Amino acid sequence: MIESDAIAGRDVRHPDRIPLVPSGGLTAVRIGVQVRGAQPGDLDSLVALVLTARQEAGVGSQLCTDDSARLHDQLGTLLGVEGGRILLAQLDGEPAGLMLARIVGPGPFTDVVAMDIEAVYVQPDARRRGLGRALLLAAVAVAEEAGATELYSSPLPGARGMQRFLARIGFAPAASHRAVSTAVLQRRLAQDHAPSTTRRLEDLIARRRHVREARRAPDDVPSPVARASSADQSRASITMHVNRAVQSNRPPSSSTTTW
Repeated sequence: MIESDAIAGRDVRHPDRIPLVPSGGLTAVRIGVQVRGAQPGDLDSLVALVLTARQEAGVGSQLCTDDSARLHDQLGTLLGVEGGRILLAQLDGEPAGLMLARIVGPGPFTDVVAMDIEAVYVQPDARRRGLGRALLLAAVAVAEEAGATELYSSPLPGARGMQRFLARIGFAPAASHRAVSTAVLQRRLAQDHAPSTTRRLEDLIARRRHVREARRAPDDVPSPVARASSADQSRASITMHVNRAVQSNRPPSSSTTTW
């Protein structure tokens, strides 16, 4: 499945001259560490590793299902699909890590062929033994053989150790991803399509306010002169009423206006 000098079993020296363990279909960067292309017979071991990764990650379904049978089928599909790649890392002959990847492109919008690394995992008791580096070395060999010029990786949010590891070996931030379940997206779109009661009430109040402002013509607004004239008339009317009240309270014999 993986055609490269190292993984095909030919003796290729590591750049740092760390001894390899030559054996058919295997490559290693340290004694006891080996990486090879996974085979259908490795599916049970791969399922166990993925379930361990799921439990450790703490993000549940964002990583994968917890159904072993479904995982077995999904990993088997990745092994069989065009461009699918699964690398299995072993420590002292025991499965200890994996890489899930796909060769993508060229496509309608790009001529670039790339390797999309969907998951890299090394179980806790096998870390700091070079398995992660060995997996990436094998990934480079796979990418070169497939003509891929770039490698992408999307570690899970909160996977700080993996983020630091990828940054240390040259991976730079390229994009961010957001995920949503089909059910949640469908529900939110339905809610946005049907306005809420509060929104309908706010729209009604806004429409009524607009109608009132439109009905109020500029001529309806009194000018300063008109306001002053109206005030004078009001004062005159008040004075007249006061005078009438005073006159009605005078004694009948009084005919003068001098106090």
